[in-house]
Amino acid sequence: MAVEDTQPLISHLIELRKRLLNCIIAVFVIFLALVYFANDIYHAVAAPLISHMPHGASMIATDVASPFFTPIKLTIVASVFLAVPVILYQVWAFVAPALYRHERKLVMPLLFSSTFLFYLGVAFAYFIVFPLAFGFFAKTAPEGVQMATDIAKYLDFVMTIFMAFGVAFEVPIAIVLLCWTGITTPEDLRKKRPYILVGAFIVAMLLTPPDVFSQTLLAIPMYCLFEIGVFFSRYYVGKGRKDQDSEADDEQEDDETPAA
Repeated sequence: MAVEDTQPLISHLIELRKRLLNCIIAVFVIFLALVYFANDIYHAVAAPLISHMPHGASMIATDVASPFFTPIKLTIVASVFLAVPVILYQVWAFVAPALYRHERKLVMPLLFSSTFLFYLGVAFAYFIVFPLAFGFFAKTAPEGVQMATDIAKYLDFVMTIFMAFGVAFEVPIAIVLLCWTGITTPEDLRKKRPYILVGAFIVAMLLTPPDVFSQTLLAIPMYCLFEIGVFFSRYYVGKGRKDQDSEADDEQEDDETPAA
């Protein structure tokens, strides 16, 4: 391999290392700012469950080190969640030089909207799903069974729910991209509504814990987001391919233009 061929690869690797370091630094700085409040953060996340626990009941720690490591683990995850805008910007800065002009115009709004939708999904899970789900679980507990949830298992449960709803709320972005690139059209998606509804429940079953309540609370918003995505995608149908073809034609014309 020639030296000239390896130089672009090395420059890309250096740029990638720079962007990764920026992401790690952002997460680390946020973690340092939050670690002092680790127990408070965990209490805030556990509040929806605690509020529905019977009087006198409390959460428990079955592992010796859980009272220390579980809030720290949550703080690390929270730091990554809060650093999502910085991480997405670093991704954008890395791939932007390889994009067409029309792609650059679309990527920034998509980054902003995808970040907003991810946080909206997490907020929906915390403020809507958790109170309903934990209230339902508390009322359906068998007589003589006291709720005493382990703090580590509870963290795994809520992180799964947060990630599931955060990812599921990206459905409109995925639909806009599919229509923008010309892979599908809003009309085709409307014809497949019954299959999309069934698919939403299947995806919810795979993303959420094995209870029908959580699956339903994810599947219904996911289908509503599908309808929102179909509505807005009509403004982007095939624009990606058209813009790319026009830019390719412009570049070809520039190449064919004789020098003065």
